[in-house]
Amino acid sequence: MDEATYLKIFNRLYSDYRDRFICFAHSYTKDLAVAEDITSDAFVQFWANRTSIPSNENLPAYILTTVKNKCLNYLRHLKIADTAAEDIKAHSDWALQMRISTLEACEPTELFGNEVREIIRKTLDAMPEQTRRIFVMSRYQNKTYLEIAGKTGLTVKGVEFHISKALKLLRISLKDYFPIFLCFFLNNFTGDVAC
Repeated sequence: MDEATYLKIFNRLYSDYRDRFICFAHSYTKDLAVAEDITSDAFVQFWANRTSIPSNENLPAYILTTVKNKCLNYLRHLKIADTAAEDIKAHSDWALQMRISTLEACEPTELFGNEVREIIRKTLDAMPEQTRRIFVMSRYQNKTYLEIAGKTGLTVKGVEFHISKALKLLRISLKDYFPIFLCFFLNNFTGDVAC
């Protein structure tokens, strides 16, 4: 066939079937612009392959098959995109839930308590034996300075010296925690939110 014959066949097919093919594609894609693009692409593909199509081929069926395949590709692409979007949303939901769960499980008193207890333990371990023993009797065993003096053979002033020394060492070790404690304690007493 010559080019003029191909052009006449193409023009007839285009005028007779274009709207029908768009309607067919639209019934599946649910998007008129996409249906029009698919139909135009199918006609372009028909034109590009016109010389290799057998002469006994049902041309409207050939073009409609191309429209069908392009609709399938479009819908499969949508499905992949939806699945990817669902996966991204699921991951985002999981990450958000993990942040919520972690925050709900966070116990600031435990965090500070454990850290502070560990610092106090290390500081006490580093103190001279007598200072540590006197501090433990005072703070952990609730003994008075007089009772401690009686047990250690020191004067009350000597006990005060060791307690003062232990408190100074603890203040140095816990210096990073004092602003936080002050913030919490001041807020609890004054109701202000200064930090």
